[in-house]
Amino acid sequence: MNAYIRLMRLDRPIGIYLVLWPALWALWFAAKGVPDLWILTVFILGSVIMRSAGCVINDFADRNFDGHVERTCCRPLATGEISAKAGLIFFAFLCLLAFALVLTLNKLTILLSFAAVFLAVLYPFMKRYTHWPQAFLGAAFAWAVPMAFAAILNEVPPAAWLVFAATLIWSLIYDTAYAVGDMPDDLKIGVKSTAILFGEHLRVWIAFFQALMIGLLIWAGTSFVMGWIYYAGLAIAAIWFLYDFKRLGENDPQVAFKVFLQNHWIGVLILVAIAADFQF
Repeated sequence: MNAYIRLMRLDRPIGIYLVLWPALWALWFAAKGVPDLWILTVFILGSVIMRSAGCVINDFADRNFDGHVERTCCRPLATGEISAKAGLIFFAFLCLLAFALVLTLNKLTILLSFAAVFLAVLYPFMKRYTHWPQAFLGAAFAWAVPMAFAAILNEVPPAAWLVFAATLIWSLIYDTAYAVGDMPDDLKIGVKSTAILFGEHLRVWIAFFQALMIGLLIWAGTSFVMGWIYYAGLAIAAIWFLYDFKRLGENDPQVAFKVFLQNHWIGVLILVAIAADFQF
């Protein structure tokens, strides 16, 4: 059982948060306040289950690479503690469990859920073919956004795609910081990442993505007619981004990893700003 907990990374819940917060942004935007309790429950549980499924299929795809990377060498599929076949069966089980939850929602949300599984499977293999696997991760994580709007409104309004785009861009920020620590091993085994692509210009690209994310959320705010509390939250997020920009200048992989870990508080901050704006 402990091996499966580690395979799902339940002992490292940061990924759950990074999936969950944008889903909750979308639910609050769509409902213009507190969403339906059952829909909220489905998305919370779904975030846990699908992030776990994503970890399983990621480790299945990387099982022959992880043993050569210091950070991942002890993962259950890399060591053989769990077989590749058992990993695939467990991935299918988790997907079916998430699908059972989605079946309680409307038809449009059910249809959108198939794309969620496709993106979850696609991402782990992209690091072999493109320096932009972080963008595919972002699309997988952000797909909860149109699903959330569909669950509440039975449609996906144009403004929902602004939130989707902001979430995708956010992944380019935090996952590039995450990839900094893996650069030596990734270069050795031929795995690609935005951290490798950006090289010495990494901070410039991060700053661009930070500005773009804030800009998209401002645009979304005008579409949803948000008030001053929401924009105050975005201003605080922008200041936090400036702090992260400064820290990344230290060129220290451990500091970059802290930037990654602490980025989920940006998601919390934006959620609080959205919820408080609708409340007051």
